[in-house]
Amino acid sequence: MLIKEIQDITSSFKSVSLAEMDGVKLMNRVDTKFAISEKQFLDVFSDLKDEYNVLEVNNDKFSEYESLYFDGKDFKFYNDHHRSKANRMKIRIRKYKSNDLAFLEVKKKRKGQTFKSRIKSSTWSENFTKIERDFLSDLYPNHSDLIPSLENKFTRITLVHKERIERLTFDLNLSYHKAGKKINLENLVICELKQEKINRLNTFYHKMKNKMIRPLRVSKYCMGIIELYDQKKIKSNRFKKKTLKLNKILC
Repeated sequence: MLIKEIQDITSSFKSVSLAEMDGVKLMNRVDTKFAISEKQFLDVFSDLKDEYNVLEVNNDKFSEYESLYFDGKDFKFYNDHHRSKANRMKIRIRKYKSNDLAFLEVKKKRKGQTFKSRIKSSTWSENFTKIERDFLSDLYPNHSDLIPSLENKFTRITLVHKERIERLTFDLNLSYHKAGKKINLENLVICELKQEKINRLNTFYHKMKNKMIRPLRVSKYCMGIIELYDQKKIKSNRFKKKTLKLNKILC
């Protein structure tokens, strides 16, 4: 989806600043994800303006994100997700191009809840600074085994609920690259509802239900690994049903 189109569809939303977002950081939260097409996104998005405001940074109501993911040589983080392990994690450096900030982030999933820790980062490789190594040591002692596994880029629109502590994000224009190979996932939009606890009494849930679109536990990281790595090196059979659903959207 072109940036001009994103500017047009967000123009009717009232905006909030990063400072106003402080009360809805939701570092500990419950996430509910959906995968939809760009057409479905356009059908739903404009109906949300009465319930949500949109994050605006430097006069833009969207943000360009870049992420560098890390994993072990045995793809431990990916395989933990593939096995549906209850306690699992991701480690990445995420760059927010709108304000030129980057953070080293550790996301832990425990019994359906997401816990995120992060510090500012000045690196874009496994050559972590001492401060970053100390940060990782408390959360993942085996951090010396980490290697860069994947990079991705996407455009994110972030909506903030006007009354509840709740955010709703839409990730568009998703692309992956590794070692000179690049893949664009056109037409796919990943939606993520971030809440203190699950609450289905909102317009977005209602719209998804009316369109018979069910939540889909999808990981952008795992999607990229499947797309870019030799299937002989990784296991993906447990993701087959999800992959088929995503491929229908991508067609």
